[in-house]
Amino acid sequence: MFKQTLLIGLIAAMATFSGATLQPARGDDSGFVPMFDGKTLQGWKTTGNWTVQPGGVIALTPRPGESGWQRFDAYLMTTRKYKDFVIDLEFKIAKEGNSGVFLRVGNRREPVKTGFEVQILDTHGLANPGNHDCGGVISATAPNKNMAKPAGQWNHYTITCRGRHVQVVMNGTQIIDLDLDQSPLKDRPNEGYIGFQDEAKLVWYRNVRIKELK
Repeated sequence: MFKQTLLIGLIAAMATFSGATLQPARGDDSGFVPMFDGKTLQGWKTTGNWTVQPGGVIALTPRPGESGWQRFDAYLMTTRKYKDFVIDLEFKIAKEGNSGVFLRVGNRREPVKTGFEVQILDTHGLANPGNHDCGGVISATAPNKNMAKPAGQWNHYTITCRGRHVQVVMNGTQIIDLDLDQSPLKDRPNEGYIGFQDEAKLVWYRNVRIKELK
């Protein structure tokens, strides 16, 4: 009787655990929701070699012969558009690494022309970073301080897009406070896809979360 009761209890516990693992991702108390399920690239679209690694890390490992940044279909892009939001994430690059967080992309085939990019680049220690260096909004504004860590270390971005206002916090310090209408990016839309650039160089992302703003 004891063995039978124990077996029933174990089966019930396994069923409960199994059911829990199948539940969709939920937001935390701060309103952030994971953008990846930790196992697949569901909700995203790409022809690049992006994979999910242990711990839910999203990794790009370029295939032999891949190079350059103009392979736009290889970028990892959401399948839906976002308007006002806060996106919070960590990233890591290898030596001489290069990637970027694309925001409000109107056309996935033309992310550079129809969205804007917060740069990811191996520029740790650079004295006077420009808009093409890590933390900059390309073609618009440079970070007010170089907060990029050395290659191989995890960095943290919190990017807020509300109306025409964009703020970037990197590793705990606000480095960008941008009015799109007062920049060369004034023609960019208020709503679009979110993506990560495939520059054919190693890059890793983790803990990618979003909070949509009303």
